[in-house]
Amino acid sequence: MTMKSILAGAALALMSTTAAFAGDVRIMWYSDGVEGEVMKDLVDRFMKENPGINVILDNVAYGVVREQLPVQLEAGNGPDIARVAQIKDLSRHWLDLRPLVKDPAYWDENFGAQADWMRPDGSNQISGFMTQITLTGGFANKTLFDQAGVPVPGPEATWEDWAAATKKVKESQQIPYAMAIDRSGHRITAPLLSYGANYIGADDKPAPIDAGAKDYLTKFVGWVEDGTMAKDVWVSAAGTTYRAAADDFINGQLAFYYSGSWQVANLATKIGDNFDWVATGSPCGPAACTGMPGGAALVAIKYTKNPKDVATFMDWFAREEIVKEFSERTLFLPGHKAVVEKGGLSFKSDNEQAKAALTKFVEASKTTSDIALKLPAWRWSDTFYAAIVTRVSQALAGELKIEDAFGRIDADIAQKVKDAGQ
Repeated sequence: MTMKSILAGAALALMSTTAAFAGDVRIMWYSDGVEGEVMKDLVDRFMKENPGINVILDNVAYGVVREQLPVQLEAGNGPDIARVAQIKDLSRHWLDLRPLVKDPAYWDENFGAQADWMRPDGSNQISGFMTQITLTGGFANKTLFDQAGVPVPGPEATWEDWAAATKKVKESQQIPYAMAIDRSGHRITAPLLSYGANYIGADDKPAPIDAGAKDYLTKFVGWVEDGTMAKDVWVSAAGTTYRAAADDFINGQLAFYYSGSWQVANLATKIGDNFDWVATGSPCGPAACTGMPGGAALVAIKYTKNPKDVATFMDWFAREEIVKEFSERTLFLPGHKAVVEKGGLSFKSDNEQAKAALTKFVEASKTTSDIALKLPAWRWSDTFYAAIVTRVSQALAGELKIEDAFGRIDADIAQKVKDAGQ
């Protein structure tokens, strides 16, 4: 065993001992924007109201949650609560809060619409709740478009239209990139669905990668090869490692950035008045103009030694007025039925571009396809996302031809299904 592997094992062992002691509730939390600061404030308030419970908020990078937390959970370790985006795939590790919370009916009424996203198939357990509902979509640097004299494509513009327009902007303004998509299987699924892809087979098992998916991914690889689409975002990491292109957009190096609604607060905070930007919705394909819904969930971990304290915290944070405040301060779209239905959200921002972007995402949600709405609760979504990221990245790096990548994607997914005894 090499020294490197010994140190890696020691680090993993240390990470896996982060479960809280008696009287402590440890939360693994990641942030895309300002939500970590808001969460710290709310945690401090909770502890003042509940002096017998000590909450430890561990702010970590998203990569820790995505790559290290699953390993901890498989070993029966980890935090007491975690903010996660791999919701369905890891649901067997979530604690059932139904017998622990004060009013399960309140949870069913207000969080029921997304409850299946975070519970094992066939279960009625209460695992947690969505800290926000998200939708993928694009952002355009309007200043760059205006300076280039290129109109920002409209709501029915296709991915090809955006490629053509942003290429003109890139050449005119001498910026490094025309377009970029986050290195994420969830993110790139939206255009695949717009081109007619369907991951779900007739038996609810994964279907082979189809013509719609192949069509878009072939175009995507072509755009990377001709310099229209940013290459570094996808080839600078390995395996399923997530990488956002937000910094490239924030730094004015990118005409069009495809990410999602969770980036609004981040862009508003970091761009300031450096340039004008707009949310665009999702470009169209032959089948749809859809984004991918999703979000991050706050879930309880079933390996906790303090389930009652965990439930007390979850009940407090799930209160209508707390969810409303959190949503307003983070510029997130809430996943709480009463908060949504009553409206009156007053987003805490003086940035008119951010407010307009949030409105655009609400409008864009009306064109979300039926398949996109099914995927968050489908067991094999994360399996599909992982295979696509890994193999498409290899094609972009020149390690595989894209045609061979398709076969590898199918093989990766089939192996995962087999390993799961399916």
